[in-house]
Amino acid sequence: MTSNLEAQLLALRQEGEKAIAAAETLERLEELRVNYLGKKGELGALLRSMGQMSAEERPKIGAIANTVKESLQTSLDQQRDALEAAQIQVQLEAETLDVTMPGIYSPQGRIHPLNGIIDRALDIFVGMGYTVAQGPEMETDYYNFEALNTPPDHPARDMQDTFYLPDGNLLRTHTSSVQIRYMEREDPPIRVVAPGRVYRRDNVDATHSAVFHQIELLAIDEGLTFTDLKGTIKVFLQAIFGDLPIRFRASYFPFTEPSAEVDLQWNGRWLEVMGCGMVDPNVLKSVGYDPEVYTGFAAGFGVERFAMVLHQIDDIRRLYASDLRFLQQF
Repeated sequence: MTSNLEAQLLALRQEGEKAIAAAETLERLEELRVNYLGKKGELGALLRSMGQMSAEERPKIGAIANTVKESLQTSLDQQRDALEAAQIQVQLEAETLDVTMPGIYSPQGRIHPLNGIIDRALDIFVGMGYTVAQGPEMETDYYNFEALNTPPDHPARDMQDTFYLPDGNLLRTHTSSVQIRYMEREDPPIRVVAPGRVYRRDNVDATHSAVFHQIELLAIDEGLTFTDLKGTIKVFLQAIFGDLPIRFRASYFPFTEPSAEVDLQWNGRWLEVMGCGMVDPNVLKSVGYDPEVYTGFAAGFGVERFAMVLHQIDDIRRLYASDLRFLQQF
């Protein structure tokens, strides 16, 4: 019985080593491991017959079985290392790069002049303690007009040609609606800047577009005055244009009182660049702020206007034409 089992174990080792050496894939090698050394493998099947042996015979067969197991495991490990090395070599050969070949040209992207102005402006205001806020471009009449002190019969509605939608909503004519939404959610003091796309029914020409971009700022706190507004605007404009003369002219907006237009002396002439004013008490009431306690100021400008002045662009339509000859200048 002992010699017969011993012969079977040695034959199993010889057969297994031969099969392992012939394995060409890691998957086949795993199948052989399970076949020979797995719980239900051939080696285990032979060892289960040791229960019929005497106590004197078992140690000898057990030692032979351990030798066979170690031999098969060593063969498996060696073949696995060889197959993995061959697999890596094949992958390296397939992925080899010819460093002498010319590279593939990929043109560098550029920031669009409008995005450049928006980024610069937001950086300045965030540095002054303002929070950037966003809002929907499709608005309700309430947020776009009524909450901004412009009820349905207000003559100021004639100042803005509005795109009305079939459901009664509209495309916002300014980003002031974002300020109303922000004030409804937050308690004063607040400092917020609202960039975004706005829409008006303008005839498109060299200086007008039906779609353009605005940036508006709003500050609400106790004791804010027109002097605070002037100082904020002066710091901002000097950061954008440099230390140039600035003047304020009396103007009218339904949501600020008093209101003003801001002019900048550029290349020897005065250019209108911003509108501003102290927040009308009715606007504060519409969002639940007490106008006897809080005051505030607001200001806004058209991004396209700034881009045209800074880059000396003669036609606003160039900003939307996606002409690479034009855009590559920036």
